[in-house]
Amino acid sequence: QVQLVESGGDLVQAGGSLRLSCTASGRIRSINAMGWYRQAPGKQRELVAHITSGGNTNYADSVKGRFTISRDNAKNTVYLQMNSLKPEDTAVYYCNAGGFLSSFLPFGSWGQGTQVTVSS
Repeated sequence: QVQLVESGGDLVQAGGSLRLSCTASGRIRSINAMGWYRQAPGKQRELVAHITSGGNTNYADSVKGRFTISRDNAKNTVYLQMNSLKPEDTAVYYCNAGGFLSSFLPFGSWGQGTQVTVSS
């Protein structure tokens, strides 16, 4: 009932930057937390960054100081600015959001993923 659409993944050289976007649509009453996760081949999905509706953020240690998560509540959109990219950042990046529908039922949704590839 809530769709998340990501964009911005690409092939980039090490040291480069990318900006990912994720927009939620559907019968949404409110969105609480939004986050970015990633999954590299042969590895488990891991949290990259997380932001609450109030703007509180937390990051994986591996991306602190390089990645910045932000959101536009009016647009139901979350962003991930990724700087100083490293080959180990290569993964499929997934957007996640949780909140309440207009029916007051809770929801939790995942996007389809966007590929980020960092070449050395």
